Amino acid sequence: MSSNAKIVLRKKSNKEGLYPLAIRITKNRKSTYQYIGHYIELEDWDEKNIRVKKSNSNFDNLNSLLSQKLSEANKALIMLQSDNKDASANQIKKEIYSSGNSSTFFELAQEHLDDLESSEKLNRLSTDKAWVSFIIRFNKTKQLSFQEIDERYLKKLMLNLKVKHSLSETSIMNILVLIRLLFNRAIKHKIVSRELYPFGTDKIRIRFPETSKVGLNILEIQRIENLTNLCPIETHTRNVWLYSFNFAGMRVSDVLRTRWSDIYDNRLHYRMHKNAKLLSLKIPEKVLKILDQYREDKRSDDDYVFPELKKADPENAKDLYNKRKTATKRFNDNLKSISKKAKINKKITMHIARHSFGNIAGDAIHPLMLQKLYRHSDLKTTLNYQANFIHKEADDALDSVINF
Repeated sequence: MSSNAKIVLRKKSNKEGLYPLAIRITKNRKSTYQYIGHYIELEDWDEKNIRVKKSNSNFDNLNSLLSQKLSEANKALIMLQSDNKDASANQIKKEIYSSGNSSTFFELAQEHLDDLESSEKLNRLSTDKAWVSFIIRFNKTKQLSFQEIDERYLKKLMLNLKVKHSLSETSIMNILVLIRLLFNRAIKHKIVSRELYPFGTDKIRIRFPETSKVGLNILEIQRIENLTNLCPIETHTRNVWLYSFNFAGMRVSDVLRTRWSDIYDNRLHYRMHKNAKLLSLKIPEKVLKILDQYREDKRSDDDYVFPELKKADPENAKDLYNKRKTATKRFNDNLKSISKKAKINKKITMHIARHSFGNIAGDAIHPLMLQKLYRHSDLKTTLNYQANFIHKEADDALDSVINF
């Protein structure tokens, strides 16, 4: 007997009371189902015309997808019949779909995390792994197809992250960025149709809120430099912070990776950990004085300047990452007590060294030179970053109106 394929709405709802769309494959009156991974309300299904009603906000895209899936199934059935393959409904299903890529969202997410681990991008790995865990908790299962991730799903996810988990708007946007990245990868691998892409001008828009970047001013930094009542661990923390600041806000990961062999001809030569860019900077007098405090502990030219990574396994990326992470937390804790002793009300962290350099630089340094000092790949990134610290024109404009 002949076999056939048909679009159906399965009358088995999920926990949310939604019903799955599927392709039904029938042979000898026995049927099997291939779910397309999308669920709709029962009242959104037109049983007579076998299509999604206009009452569903995504009806057009869903109907296009259903037509595409049905066409693919029928073509595959014709191919099987032309090859004289006599198979059961389940065997036909395997023949049609086993060769296709039907990866789920979380399978692709795990591939992404594995890639980050293989490339030793452990900071990004830690962050993205946390974002994925939030999505799993919301979804309550790892069974999630890309077809299910529509505008409605994303809006519910955003509300859940805000209300139940109290995530900031920035964190929520970062999770959407990860979903968008994986969705684009799924489209590239033909796991999902581009027509179901849920992001865009008239769909879900990713908009990061403006953030306030607060840096220390010259007087506040001088107060930190002039402190005399610090314990040894606070003195070490201050040294690391000032080392970072005096090298244009060098990231703490690069500070701790500094080796004595990187220092020659009164310059620091190093490769930035984040983007592998090479940089050579003159060593300021203030930094030379800091370096002098650590020369006695120097074991070789290849030794680290600062002690945090001396006992780390240089061949073990995870060990290096964990020791840098632990050290950064300890530095930030120590900076709290340092700020109190310096009578500074602003929150000080290792990253604030970068903001402080930007704050003092203001608009006094050409953007192209700042781009080089910050090691930004794009000048636009530098301009957007520095805009947080340039206030003179706005202040002058305000004064010109109110000073009468």
